[in-house]
Amino acid sequence: MNNLGKAALTLFLFGFFATAQDVPQADIALSYSHLQVLKGYTISMNGGGGSAAYNFNNWFGLAADAGVYQGNVGPTLTGDTFTLGPRFTYRRFEHIEPFAQALIGGSHFNISTGGITGGGFPFAWGLGAGLDIPLGSARKFALRLADDDFGTRSGGATTISNRLSAGIAFRFGQK
Repeated sequence: MNNLGKAALTLFLFGFFATAQDVPQADIALSYSHLQVLKGYTISMNGGGGSAAYNFNNWFGLAADAGVYQGNVGPTLTGDTFTLGPRFTYRRFEHIEPFAQALIGGSHFNISTGGITGGGFPFAWGLGAGLDIPLGSARKFALRLADDDFGTRSGGATTISNRLSAGIAFRFGQK
């Protein structure tokens, strides 16, 4: 059995011994992000992002995500991502809430050197997983950790990036 199969089996078995949690109607989050653009060589970019999600039930929601990043590879590289898609959350553990998401949308990256700027708006997609750690007894705030693989498609080529994020989510309403 591969690692993914073992992880799925573990989550399934723990579900029988854990209790269900309160489900927020929605959440908004702000985070610091480190984006690694993997294109022949690695370009490290730092930035921040925000997301908003609406939960339709205790496991399925719709998430919108936007990020802004900057790196220096000789010329300055800046980038924006804006994506939307489903988020699946497993809420059967008492102290953690793992989630997975599949996002599609767009991106805009600029390279600026010597006063000349170039860029475009290619198609972007993201696949990732994360973990919310509810804080306090009211569970209105959560520490959010996430790891997403992003791809941008432009000019017939796909560029793969990896984004690690850490931030705070504010959860409101109740399902």
